[in-house]
Amino acid sequence: MRIEGRDPRDTRWEDDDAVYRVSFWDRRVNVADEYEVRGADVEEVLGWARERAAADGLAFTLWALVDDGVQGPGLVRLAGVAGDPFAQPNEARGDRADVADVDEAAPTGE
Repeated sequence: MRIEGRDPRDTRWEDDDAVYRVSFWDRRVNVADEYEVRGADVEEVLGWARERAAADGLAFTLWALVDDGVQGPGLVRLAGVAGDPFAQPNEARGDRADVADVDEAAPTGE
């Protein structure tokens, strides 16, 4: 994880009404189930996703739906499975369903 201080004026916009996508992955049968969530904050959505995944024995990925104004809508992964959710566990990045990947490179000291 790399943490750097930033000037808050370096961004041009904020959106307080985020739209989320949650993909649930049933690796036993290679099936995905996807939902769009509005009217909630990231903690609420993450709690719901973790609860449902645990109850049903699923993995999940939580995404923010973002439109960049150039290429159109896209997804930014916030938590959960990264990479191919149906790959063998040793082939997929972020195989733990409840943990976001973090770059664990040593701090650069900058």
